[in-house]
Amino acid sequence: MAEEEKNVQIPRVKLGNQGFEVSKLGFGCMGLSGVYNSPISDEEGITVIKDAFNKGITFFDTADIYGANANEVLVGKALKQLPREKVQLATKFGIVKVELSGMLVKGTPEYVRSCCEASLKRLDVEYIDLYYQHRVDTSVPIEDTMGELKKLVEEGKIKYIGLSEASPDTIRRAHAVHPITAIQMEWSLWTRDIEEEIIPLCRELGIGIVPYSPLGRGFFGGKAIMESLPSNSSLATHPRFRAENLEKNRNLYTRIDNLAKKHGCTPAQLALAWILQQGDNVVPIPGTTKIKNLDDNIGSVKVNLTEEDLKEISDAVPINEVVGGRTYESMSPLSWNFANTPAKDCKVST
Repeated sequence: MAEEEKNVQIPRVKLGNQGFEVSKLGFGCMGLSGVYNSPISDEEGITVIKDAFNKGITFFDTADIYGANANEVLVGKALKQLPREKVQLATKFGIVKVELSGMLVKGTPEYVRSCCEASLKRLDVEYIDLYYQHRVDTSVPIEDTMGELKKLVEEGKIKYIGLSEASPDTIRRAHAVHPITAIQMEWSLWTRDIEEEIIPLCRELGIGIVPYSPLGRGFFGGKAIMESLPSNSSLATHPRFRAENLEKNRNLYTRIDNLAKKHGCTPAQLALAWILQQGDNVVPIPGTTKIKNLDDNIGSVKVNLTEEDLKEISDAVPINEVVGGRTYESMSPLSWNFANTPAKDCKVST
């Protein structure tokens, strides 16, 4: 790592208006348990998490579904070697299982509580800083799910509540029950569908935005462009990474690569700097299994972009030129634009 990148100061920001302070750059832990690559050992994973913390990243994101619970166990082991009060820990519940045919989600009050208790045990912590509903259960009124989350806040088991892939209506109704601190959504140079409605809504309500896959699942870091995908990578089935689509999307990477040279940084740093500079309340959570990529990501904090730069970068990736859907077909029906829940007084037959 270049000497200047060792001294990058990652700013601290308030995520949402409920007082939750985090590092401006977070770390997504999912990949440490395999998905895009082969899983790495717990020892290697702990080393990456500790290294991120020592370089100023204090906001770590996991979920009960990652690695079939293994990711929370790994993160819990790493936390034992870090000062707990200086770490902001986010985890998620709501995805029961993922199969080729689709994803099963659940948001009943009983399920919320059982998941929280199980996560606290796996992580071996007394509280979770930010607890998200990972996907919205469209058969359960959001008021019911939020009512139980509110109780967990009152009991001190969680500090702040988040939603992931929630519709505007769901966000508004949830926020009326208890303030939502953060919304986690896919947002990157080639996935910008939340900019029209979700982002303005979050700003109106004082909700922080946590972009997941801010590098387009590694695309803007050169994954599958500069290096071949591992044979066991789930990306092989992702619409944008399928051979015929990847070939068409390649020119988008080339454009960002050229702009990165102009700014004296890497494509990944440019793509991350673009998202980092969308607002103080925007905290992306890129993940990696490699220290060199971690250092590269942290270096994005030093890339300063003007309004003209931001527009030039956006324009280099016209959304109508991106080939392939933003997510796996099996997960599409649970995207935010389909995530309305029934009215509180409606009974849904199962």
